[in-house]
Amino acid sequence: MSKIKQFLTALLILAIGLFAVPSLVIPAEASGDRIAVYVQLPGDWAEPYLWAWSDDGVNAFDAWPGGEMEADSGNEGWYYCWIPKEMTNIIVSANDASVQTSDHKIESRNAWVTVEDAETVTVSYDPQTQGDIPEYVETFQVHARVPEDWTEAGLWAWSAPDGKNAFDAWPGKSMKLDGNDWYTASAPVWVNSIIINGNGGAVQTEDISIDPAEIWVTVLADGTVDFTYNDPDAPVAEDITVYVKVPSDWSEPCLWAWSAPDGTNAFASWPGEALTDAGDGWMSLKVPGWINSVIVNGNGGSVQTQDLSVETGRDVWVQVTDPENAVVSYEKPEEALGEEQAPDEKDKESSGEESSQENEESASQEPDASKDPEVSKDAEVSKKSNVPLIAGIVVLAAAILGVGGFVWHKKKK
Repeated sequence: MSKIKQFLTALLILAIGLFAVPSLVIPAEASGDRIAVYVQLPGDWAEPYLWAWSDDGVNAFDAWPGGEMEADSGNEGWYYCWIPKEMTNIIVSANDASVQTSDHKIESRNAWVTVEDAETVTVSYDPQTQGDIPEYVETFQVHARVPEDWTEAGLWAWSAPDGKNAFDAWPGKSMKLDGNDWYTASAPVWVNSIIINGNGGAVQTEDISIDPAEIWVTVLADGTVDFTYNDPDAPVAEDITVYVKVPSDWSEPCLWAWSAPDGTNAFASWPGEALTDAGDGWMSLKVPGWINSVIVNGNGGSVQTQDLSVETGRDVWVQVTDPENAVVSYEKPEEALGEEQAPDEKDKESSGEESSQENEESASQEPDASKDPEVSKDAEVSKKSNVPLIAGIVVLAAAILGVGGFVWHKKKK
């Protein structure tokens, strides 16, 4: 094949490809890469947390408020947290999540976020801190329940037998108390030994050898400990079924479910799990019995209800009329919303058989485009919209074939 024919053939393939493929898909880079998000807080914000998620609804953390931010000892007033670089949305919260920013977009690179107040946030990609960014180290959480006479709790952690300490000085890292009487702090995964201490390090447990995995430690009054790698307070409940009816224009409805206020999600990413046909116009999905909040959504999660509170451990029926209106009940409704005939429709029935026949005839007739300039114009545009594209490709193909034939014939001579 001559160079001219090769060139023209390639040009035709490119032209067809450009119209056939709406966009080029660029593969994502390695998902293991992370970025650092630095945050500077207002003076009355303390103990910040970072919540982050990707545009397709995958969360960086299991539950709200997300990842605890570490204070940078080399840059006073700055806190940092590492997140997967696929995360493109963040919220910063503080003061036990009583204050927070709105959603903010970030790029897939290290970012410095200055929070002046909940509504005034600046994102920069030029370093705002001095020195190197601390190296990313994977961590796990240590939870501890301590005796009543311990006024606070701290975590000391190290690697045995080499004696490498996770924290700079005794009593180690301060543990944060949650609403269930558990103190929590994170430790790097390379440690294998911990001590729980209290009252500024005045009281403590013995050395505890552990695996580097999330752990719950109960400190008894005499200082001895019990520990487990399973949350002893985890809700235990049989699965329940959520039944849902959605508007007819909601496609592929899904359910999002979680436990409030702790923020434990039933599903890994938005929009949750797809609902399946349950008959009689209902759709359904089994979910853990401990959930107490749901959102019904559709159209790929682009349309949704508000947060709906439900009772734990009970099957529930949710009838959605629109994003702002949904009815929750715990027995199957006899009639779904919208199925009862509206009063004005009943009035129309009583207006007489002649009116009904006229409506039927009118409905069966298609619009006369010639009587409506706008309809006629739209129809004309619709019919002709693809003609130039098709004609162009055909002409290009003909030209190539014609030139190709000429070149081939000439070559045979």
